[in-house]
Amino acid sequence: MNAEAAPKLHAKRLGRELAMQYLFRCDILAETPDMGTWSDFYEQLREEFQLGNNRYARKGREYAEQLFTLVALHREEIDRAIRDHSAHWALERMSLVDRNIMRVAVAEMLFIPEVPPVVSIDEAAGIARDYSGEAVVSFINGVLNGVKDSLSRPSREKLSGAES
Repeated sequence: MNAEAAPKLHAKRLGRELAMQYLFRCDILAETPDMGTWSDFYEQLREEFQLGNNRYARKGREYAEQLFTLVALHREEIDRAIRDHSAHWALERMSLVDRNIMRVAVAEMLFIPEVPPVVSIDEAAGIARDYSGEAVVSFINGVLNGVKDSLSRPSREKLSGAES
């Protein structure tokens, strides 16, 4: 997360980045995501990047909590969706950053109906550019487009009745 860029981001983008970073940390430390380690992680980042306690930071934190909780609860289903659409790539061969970028996007596509799948893909591509580089963007796009195409929901709109 770039400290200068943070205030320009949408709170959901902040939440996606925070969730990805936290899930990455959990993978590195072989920990199960939980609110205790999340609180410590968030406080460290909040201080480091001077997020403050404003609406932007609160909304970003809430969205990150929603995302990492969904990934923790539905990890097998999310990982299966990634595996099913990443031809010739074992999930374990993917970088931890890329894997967690995709986990966050797939969690959004499967479990957050107010976010259109194409938005999840676009956000994942942007985060991948920032954290992994341009070379991996087409791979992540390909996997996530495969997931999107397997859904029974519209790809460019929120589901009717979903809150904004």
